[in-house]
Amino acid sequence: MKTFFNLVQDVQKVGLCHRCGGCVTFCTAINYGALKIDDDGKPVYADMEKCIECGLCYSICPEIDDLEEETKLQAAWKQPIGKVIETTVLRATDPVVRQKATDGGVVTALLLHLFDRHRIDGAIVTKAVGKFQRRPFLATTRQEILDGAGLFFDTSHGMKSFSDEYMTFSSIEEFDPMVKKKLNRVALVGTPCQIKSVRKMQVMNLVPSDAIKFCFGLYCTGNFTFGDKERQMIARVGNFSWDDTVKINLKDKLYITLSSGEEKSISLEELESIKRFACRYCSDYTAEFADISFGGLGAAKGWTSVLIRTPLGRAVLADARSAMALEQFNMENDPNYSGKALQEARSASSAKRTAARHYRRELNKQKPMGLARR
Repeated sequence: MKTFFNLVQDVQKVGLCHRCGGCVTFCTAINYGALKIDDDGKPVYADMEKCIECGLCYSICPEIDDLEEETKLQAAWKQPIGKVIETTVLRATDPVVRQKATDGGVVTALLLHLFDRHRIDGAIVTKAVGKFQRRPFLATTRQEILDGAGLFFDTSHGMKSFSDEYMTFSSIEEFDPMVKKKLNRVALVGTPCQIKSVRKMQVMNLVPSDAIKFCFGLYCTGNFTFGDKERQMIARVGNFSWDDTVKINLKDKLYITLSSGEEKSISLEELESIKRFACRYCSDYTAEFADISFGGLGAAKGWTSVLIRTPLGRAVLADARSAMALEQFNMENDPNYSGKALQEARSASSAKRTAARHYRRELNKQKPMGLARR
């Protein structure tokens, strides 16, 4: 049986660890706390003597092929981007949510709707802890859910996140406080790797994944490093000052909104050098194992592209629509809006998958014993 030691050898040392938090989350919440996340956000041994060598941390890693077919079967996964029941373009009806949102505020509107309906006790999201960082956060009030909306810069909090990485999305390390607070109805908003790790836990019926009732996945180009050097490079390329920046958005490009209202954009190709190393090897752009996937790609400004993947996701959206928490893009403005949104999602997904395969081939030329996967 392979253990965390093997996970370090097979994933971390090869550079493929996505730092999704799955291995540490399960161990800390349920076992004996043999693992922890270090100051750089990397899973490490907290106390090797506490490790019971159950091998579960290895199996639930999204970079490991264990349970791949079982996870796909559970999700009714299909080519090319997972199961898609319906594609639509929506936005929140609440102007407060839309003002804070990166795109159309659909994720926040859904979380608030579920909370107001008493369908969830909390949501694992992120909140700003500085101009260039966000930290994972278990929101258990309406205001806390709203505080997690968008990617606005916020300098009112101390810098408590990991190193200089701009953590755009949540981390399932928040399972630990979820367990301690005895919450059993929680929504997770996460990246493709985080969603997949949770799904693998659910395939094995591992506590506390049973408490995750809704998985909302976000389109993911990757995470980027926003250290001093990288920020200077971005400001130089985009010809702007970070002091004037109020909001950023990452979809087909990096969009920077300035206090004047002007919007700057930088191509993803120009950001490739600051992308987190492991993200180059990820092939999932649209969070293929989520109940619903969300992104700004393929939608008009101020709107959100939505891929409904499961019957549960469809029911949630239908209820939110009937409660007038969401509004749909007007077909008269563009009769083909949903088809365009789906096509752009497929195109971006194909490009990410192709790039990941290329990088893996190159990696395996350098590391003959590395993982030749996907």
